[in-house]
Amino acid sequence: MKPDHQAALAPAVKVWDPFVRLFHWSLVSCVLLNQFILEAGETAHEWTGYLASALVLARVLWGFVGSRHARFADFFPTPGRLYRHFKALSQGQHPQYAGHNPLGALMMLALMAFVLGLGLTGWMQTTDAYFGEEWLMELHEWLANGLLIAAGLHGVAAIVMGRLERVNLVKAMVTGVKQPY
Repeated sequence: MKPDHQAALAPAVKVWDPFVRLFHWSLVSCVLLNQFILEAGETAHEWTGYLASALVLARVLWGFVGSRHARFADFFPTPGRLYRHFKALSQGQHPQYAGHNPLGALMMLALMAFVLGLGLTGWMQTTDAYFGEEWLMELHEWLANGLLIAAGLHGVAAIVMGRLERVNLVKAMVTGVKQPY
């Protein structure tokens, strides 16, 4: 049986394919634009939200047909994988994974769920049936705030775990290569 993690990464491991990296940074751009630059309810905000949702849907498809480390089968956070990861962390171990570790995978899925929830609630607000519904606007805002909090935790975790695992995870999402330092 193949272990979920490797004892140590090779000097350099190609992990993130160009699609995954383009998806990641495009989604980051969409979120930043919609949260801090574009006006809520305006056409550009709506279309940026639709683009973010389309990116997530494309990433879900890529999770089944993409490169090895992009596939959900490679990193899906099953209860067993999460348990083994928590156990290792509780023992002071910091296992290195070629792809996502189980907590990173859980966060990735949560971030994608937030984006899809935002896309759905945003679209619903444009329909006759839900236009002006206060509860829907509040849910959309709650999802946006949840996404920002989760994205912030994701960024901090990437830096902290990268230091613990001695791998620059942010650089790896730019270059596609995990390289221990």
